[in-house]
Amino acid sequence: MRVKLSGISDLYSAKIAVEYNADFISFNFDTADKDYLTLEHAHVIAQQIPETRKVGEFRNMPLNYVNKAADSVGVDYVQLNGSESDRYIKRVERPVIKRFVFDDDFTLEKAEKCPAEMILIDIGAQDFKNEKLADIIAKMHKSVIIAAKVDRKNVLALNHVLKPYAVDVSDCLEVNGVKNYKKITSFMRHVHSLQGNVIYKLP
Repeated sequence: MRVKLSGISDLYSAKIAVEYNADFISFNFDTADKDYLTLEHAHVIAQQIPETRKVGEFRNMPLNYVNKAADSVGVDYVQLNGSESDRYIKRVERPVIKRFVFDDDFTLEKAEKCPAEMILIDIGAQDFKNEKLADIIAKMHKSVIIAAKVDRKNVLALNHVLKPYAVDVSDCLEVNGVKNYKKITSFMRHVHSLQGNVIYKLP
């Protein structure tokens, strides 16, 4: 079970995520998002966590800006959350994660046709026990990240039902809309305990 922690906006939370072996740490550069982070701040954090894969999230921004921003921060992946075209995606200078909303318009063919390296399927508050979605993920040739209402209670069941490449986690790590290091620690400890892994903290 791989974990992508989204909306990280402070260095302490980032370091806690690294300590507990998060597979991806995601910074949001969409100014309309509550987790918005400036490029300068993200760069400072990224410099301190070189060992972890870092993702920069953008929505419908000019291509030149996205490429320059990804380079200046030093992210490993660019996640596109808007209506970016296939042509646009091909011109991004980092590996791309393309977000799709799981609705009536979403199809396996649309996701497979997308030139992004990975697909993020956002199901929101929908029930993850969905045969259509599970079938789509099973047939996908690309790695699939699932964004959902994930928490300690359901993460194992979600992973078992959908078998995604990774789960995207954000809201369950917050207190009053702000990432909380105790929530991050608790969630990651739980994930590792489910996998039989023991995390030893250095003294």
